[in-house]
Amino acid sequence: MSAQRMTMSFAGLFIMISLGLAHFYGNIDLTQMSWLWFTAFVGANLFQAGLTNFCPLTKILKAAGAS
Repeated sequence: MSAQRMTMSFAGLFIMISLGLAHFYGNIDLTQMSWLWFTAFVGANLFQAGLTNFCPLTKILKAAGAS
């Protein structure tokens, strides 16, 4: 695993851990719909992209003509 993929995995993991800790300590309520679910989605996607080397946004951007 490259350093870049490890960084992506750790960043996604820390996003998910921070959301979980904030929820369990009562600072945020993840049982309600909010913009924090978007943050959870980004963190989960970042984590899986680091592990699998597949990023949906990269595929979308390349299909749109980005290099």
